[in-house]
Amino acid sequence: MTCQDTIALLLEYLEATLDDEVVAQLDAHLAECEPCRAYLATYRRTVGVVGEAGKVQMPDELRRRLKTFLLERLHGAE
Repeated sequence: MTCQDTIALLLEYLEATLDDEVVAQLDAHLAECEPCRAYLATYRRTVGVVGEAGKVQMPDELRRRLKTFLLERLHGAE
């Protein structure tokens, strides 16, 4: 498995959707490749940060203005 192969599979790896053979190959590559381990660590942190960012509550005023804007655009398109 190459570094490019590893990077292409990281999301599936973290979501545990890969078959056992691919996981074994990826794990073997990660055991030998420091740059890919570093990339994986950064990728995990990024996924965590993005997940936390999605939990921010939108202020009521912004929610109201966005709803008004979208409804105006929707009705204007008809």
